[in-house]
Amino acid sequence: MGPVIILLGPPGAGKGTQARMLEEDFGLVQLSTGDLLRAAVAAGTEAGRKARAVMEAGQLVSDDIVLAILRDRMAQPDVARGIILDGFPRTAAQAAALDGLLAEAGGRVTAAISLEVEDEAMVTRVSGRYTCATCGEGYHDEFKQPATAGTCEKCGGTAFKRRADDNAETVRARLAAYHAETAPLIAHYDGLSVLERVPAMGSIEGIRASLADIVGRVSA
Repeated sequence: MGPVIILLGPPGAGKGTQARMLEEDFGLVQLSTGDLLRAAVAAGTEAGRKARAVMEAGQLVSDDIVLAILRDRMAQPDVARGIILDGFPRTAAQAAALDGLLAEAGGRVTAAISLEVEDEAMVTRVSGRYTCATCGEGYHDEFKQPATAGTCEKCGGTAFKRRADDNAETVRARLAAYHAETAPLIAHYDGLSVLERVPAMGSIEGIRASLADIVGRVSA
């Protein structure tokens, strides 16, 4: 099995963007648990049927079901190139279960990369986001305004929208929850000597280069 990379970082830190770039740069396969759950439900696999029943009952999908879906996905040949996990694990118990699952496949976590953020700067970054209601092009109050005010540069649309939860108070609460949730994970992977910390407040390309250095080093 190729490298197993885990991306840790709060909402807005750029995990999804960087995961796509790692796919391009190294041929890794991004495994987002949300996407995997939806795919398993649509495909009607055994784990997918269990997940559908739980979700239809309005409950959270258990770790056992998520791990079963991950196990099914990791049995497919393309993951031999290596994987990026985004959104899982979220708890120390999930991290320990993932270690066991990888060991079954003859693999292990190669690097757990924590995208380190400055909380107040993240509040500004996330709470300033908005998108074109027509094409979805992203803009920001401070960092990326349309060249012509009120008109999307991509499609010419004039309607824009913001996510209801992209306000300063909600972002601060999400960051506090993230730090509390992730602290045991940071300790877990630090204890395994696979933790890497990357400052994530710089440019997308700068962060990309830092991640490429790490993945290239641990994959050698």
